[in-house]
Amino acid sequence: MAQRELKEAFVSNLNGTSLAEVALGSFLSPVCLVNRGLILILYYQAKGILPLPLPLISHLLLDLSVLILPLVVSCTVLSSVLLQVTVSLIFVAASMFCYIHRTSSYSSAQHTQNAVSSFLQSHVQFDQVPFVTLFRVFVNVKTVISILAVDFPVFPRRYAKTETYGTGVMDFGVGAYVFANALVCPEARRKNISGSKISHIAKQLVSVWPLVALGMGRLVSVKMSNYHEHVTEYGVHWNFFFTLAIVRVVASILLTVLPAKQSWVFALLMSGFYQFALETSQLKAFIIHNNDRERDFLHANKEGIFSIVGYVAIYLTGVQIGLYVTQPRSRVREWLRALFTLLLGSFILYALVCTCQTLLEPVSRRLANLPFCLWSVAQSLFFLSCLGLADTVLLFSKQTAGCQLVLSSWNLHKAKADSDKVSDKKRGEVEKLCLVQAVSRNQLLFFLLANVMTGLTNSVVDTLSCSSSFSVCVLLLYMFINCFVIYVLHLCGITVKFW
Repeated sequence: MAQRELKEAFVSNLNGTSLAEVALGSFLSPVCLVNRGLILILYYQAKGILPLPLPLISHLLLDLSVLILPLVVSCTVLSSVLLQVTVSLIFVAASMFCYIHRTSSYSSAQHTQNAVSSFLQSHVQFDQVPFVTLFRVFVNVKTVISILAVDFPVFPRRYAKTETYGTGVMDFGVGAYVFANALVCPEARRKNISGSKISHIAKQLVSVWPLVALGMGRLVSVKMSNYHEHVTEYGVHWNFFFTLAIVRVVASILLTVLPAKQSWVFALLMSGFYQFALETSQLKAFIIHNNDRERDFLHANKEGIFSIVGYVAIYLTGVQIGLYVTQPRSRVREWLRALFTLLLGSFILYALVCTCQTLLEPVSRRLANLPFCLWSVAQSLFFLSCLGLADTVLLFSKQTAGCQLVLSSWNLHKAKADSDKVSDKKRGEVEKLCLVQAVSRNQLLFFLLANVMTGLTNSVVDTLSCSSSFSVCVLLLYMFINCFVIYVLHLCGITVKFW
């Protein structure tokens, strides 16, 4: 077999992993985030200052070591001991948390009770929802790691995209990416439509041109370079950029005539009717079994075209969740109640996923069927809840230690004064050194850069014959380059936006 055919076969005919293993992976990023925050708090307690010495280098290296390195090794050489890795990192976080608490003024039991009670009544800055930003950033980061790692043997085949049915980690990444975009769309942020509905739709059509251009660029580059591609993912000419663009436009059109506050109802109806069509017509057989790709455009790209229905349903649900999490809340207690609601919603949807897999059919990213939509939303809510709880732990630690300069979490709300202005200036300096903020600033560019780097790496390295240690080194170098470019742009205050 030619090298191209070998690589295509390497990512084909896979069945995924269990729901539990995908859910277990949701703990890793929040724990890493807490560890990073606690390390900075410990340094602040010891030295009384932030940022770290040699800040431009040390903060980037800290973020790469604590946030990126665990994600890379946990999906490669340590994938077989993921539970042990997660438990070990939780133990490290718990040890640092206890040390910070023990050295604070709340070390006694009575003071601890008072501190917790006071914390629950504390007011946070209600103009930010940091765990939404974290969700979008880490979905992006995990996707960027996976799109190259999947070409190496060290990446478990159960994590890769499934052929027809199954729940691979990368299958969730696709649904989560659509969900993440919906969380911060104009409808989820309650932005009023300016002008007529027709002009609003026209604006949405114009706004997605970068995605269409990127999709066309990827299509041309793949065909001209004879790059390996898994046709059953989206089709012969289709790719994920086209899906993102069309989902955004279709959802915007629907939300101009439908109330956004009931978008979850329309999402459920849409995915339900689509599942009904799959079960009662020849549509499922056409998508899965008809291999006459040369007949016409529909036959060539059937997976990409029909899966749009499921992705629009996921997007509409994301809009509903975005409306919920951006509701004005000021007290910590109110946010904890909201996080509990998200977690409860996740458990209910997981129960529905199990029921659908028993009574209907398994999860299928290729079909974007009802079980896939339910699973994508359930897992997204679970990941979002975990990041929210990590935010809460960091906020409590910051309050206990008197350190408010740790980024990527809530800040306590204080009345404006001269000292607050100084604190805000200092916080701005530290924010410039935060990799999470850097990726958040240029998310689409980060994703595009990773796609280019993936293609370049595959053209230079024979990924199928690499040893485990060499594969991890390549992945770490690849992530360093991606993060370094984005980090430098952030330091320079550059936001690359194509529209």
